Amino acid sequence: MRALQIVGVGFLLACLALSFSPTMAAEPKDEVAAATAAWAQALGEDVPEKVLPLYSSDAVLWGTISPKLRSDQASLRDYFVAAFKALPGLKVAFGDQLIRVYGNAAVNTGYYTFSYDGFGVVERYVRRSRCSQKH
Repeated sequence: MRALQIVGVGFLLACLALSFSPTMAAEPKDEVAAATAAWAQALGEDVPEKVLPLYSSDAVLWGTISPKLRSDQASLRDYFVAAFKALPGLKVAFGDQLIRVYGNAAVNTGYYTFSYDGFGVVERYVRRSRCSQKH
């Protein structure tokens, strides 16, 4: 469970650095929802190279698997390598989301459920979330 809390904290802080492409959906709220869904899908593939392109070059991640800030692509990759190893089969499902857009920035607040294969038993944990994105 500690490892899941670690990834939960990492998710919340990592969302602060997520950005999305202007080629996505036309409406800003749709863009935010699409970026969130793309992150969830990429996370579920357990491959850091699928998740990393969703983070901007100046992203900052503070996960507690290791007690240090991660502010470059190499350290972000290290974080996800460790997270996928500690939480095999990691999946995230989002519940209700309240998306607010302020110019070229957005805040997505809601909750999510992490699940992973914990020694043959699927473990599930619900967490609150707040994710800031820019476009």
